[in-house]
Amino acid sequence: MSAPARTLRIRTSRRRRRVPSPLRLTALAAGLLVLVSVAIGLLFAGSPTRIAAGVRVAGVNVGGLSAEDARALLQRRAGALLRVPVAFTAGGHSFRVTPDSLGVAVDWRAAVSEARREGDGLGPLRGFKRLDVRFFGADVTPRPRVFRGALELELARIAKVVDRRHREPALRLRGVRPVLVRGSEGRVLDRALASGIIVRSLASFDRGRPIALPVRIDRPTLTAAALAPAARQTRRALAAPVRLTLGPTRFKLPRWRVAQLLELPADGRRTLRIGGPAADAWLRRLAKQVGRPPVDAGFAVDGSRVRVIPAQPGLTLDAAATARALLRAAVRPLNRVAPIAVAETPAKLSTQEARAMGITGRVSAYTTYFGGVPNRIHNVQLVARLVDGKLIGPGETFSFNGTTGERSAAKGFLEAPVIVNGELQTGLGGGVCQVSTTVFNAAYEAGLKITERTNHALYISHYPQGRDATVNYPDVDLKFVNDTEHWLLLRTFVGSSQLTVGLYGAPLHRRVESTVAPLVETGAPPVKKTVDPSLEPGDVVVDNYGSPSRSTSVHRKVYDASGRLLYDDVWYSSYRAEPKLVRVAPKKPKKAKPGATTTTPTTPEQTTPVQTTPVSTTALPTQ
Repeated sequence: MSAPARTLRIRTSRRRRRVPSPLRLTALAAGLLVLVSVAIGLLFAGSPTRIAAGVRVAGVNVGGLSAEDARALLQRRAGALLRVPVAFTAGGHSFRVTPDSLGVAVDWRAAVSEARREGDGLGPLRGFKRLDVRFFGADVTPRPRVFRGALELELARIAKVVDRRHREPALRLRGVRPVLVRGSEGRVLDRALASGIIVRSLASFDRGRPIALPVRIDRPTLTAAALAPAARQTRRALAAPVRLTLGPTRFKLPRWRVAQLLELPADGRRTLRIGGPAADAWLRRLAKQVGRPPVDAGFAVDGSRVRVIPAQPGLTLDAAATARALLRAAVRPLNRVAPIAVAETPAKLSTQEARAMGITGRVSAYTTYFGGVPNRIHNVQLVARLVDGKLIGPGETFSFNGTTGERSAAKGFLEAPVIVNGELQTGLGGGVCQVSTTVFNAAYEAGLKITERTNHALYISHYPQGRDATVNYPDVDLKFVNDTEHWLLLRTFVGSSQLTVGLYGAPLHRRVESTVAPLVETGAPPVKKTVDPSLEPGDVVVDNYGSPSRSTSVHRKVYDASGRLLYDDVWYSSYRAEPKLVRVAPKKPKKAKPGATTTTPTTPEQTTPVQTTPVSTTALPTQ
């Protein structure tokens, strides 16, 4: 090989050893960087049981402390400030509040756990996090708890002092001239923001300068210009009187009265209206003047004929419509007349309904006569009025007790003689059976179906034999059925000693045949003796001869117009005996035997003898 060739090989070999490798350099740098980073991370990682330096909880530095030491420190600080107030200011007023008054408390264990997470991690990563916290710091704000009810009460207390509501522009009257009153701004405590500020401040350890609470400006919703149209309307409304009309009737309202009825714009309202206490009182008085209750159709009895009295609708003031009509008339420059709005209230029984009942004439009537003490006469007249005008529909059953109700003092019934358990006594409502007996006989003569009737316990001679009817609320009743196709009207006509009950409806053309059995004595009256010391030995005085027990019956047959038998009824009546009342002298004491020693009671000596003439008395009818 020649020399030049060897030289070329040697040069080529040297050029290859001097070329650098980029990959190798990059890997070397990265490895060096990782080693340095790990070293730095390990250097600042510190102990995982300690909180990273630079961490603060509620402004308190807890860096370097264990979790338990940090929690104990925070609890001691919080306990020391539990009753130390925080000063708050709002609207120029100052308020001092303590944490314990609102039940403010912090879960310091949770706060410390959050503080530990600020510098927590694995190995070198923990070191870098703690390095960041060391230089830039970390503040943990605890989440306090509060008793919501106490907080709301405290906010209300502060707001009561701070709040000053805005005043809306309004119209006022000076006589009959409207005057504009401008509005003004107010202020209100922003409770939503203030509640958070109060809780956070009480949970913190800062007791330095007072803390301002947010207050909002409360502006009026209207401007004075918005009330200009209402002011023009008010001036026009008070320029002249207003007239109200209801048919031919006219009412004049002077300007001062219209001024009382106007409710001017206020509290954010921009319209004029009729209203307010004065207007309400005036409308109530107007309602009494123009209103009237409805009158049902009635029936007028003229002898044996009946005519229908037309119904009259009632009138009720439509206060709202009248107020609107009055305002429309008042704001007009001309034709200042407003109609009074009324609504008709229909009667419960219209004229057409009354005519359709078919009540055209008398079906039957019966008259009884009565007397007795004034209280009994009063009760007869009272209960007669209670059943008067009773309408009985087709197929309906009339009940005397159901119509009159309980006989009570509240209804006006008085004490009068009554029969109780077969004896004459005084009780509330004595005399009622005079009316029930008369009603029974009117239904009897009409040929109606009678479903319930009870005779008196004692025989009363002034009633038709066997056709008396007693009642006692609520168990002993008088009932009959309207078995016709038309309505029946029950009317009573009562005076001081006479009672007539009439039944009116469509003509029935029924024929009633009645047979009365003889009144039979079934037993002698029992004798009741009483000793009267005022009588002389052997004297006997009869106060009441009594009456024997009796019985009778009444047989009634009812035929229709074609002669068909409708009813064949027999009513049996049994009457108790009324005792004979006798007063007798006391018996003479037996004479003592000779030699016997007796003690005789001493009686006062009667210096003036009394002579008694036997008198027979008869009890007055009571029912």
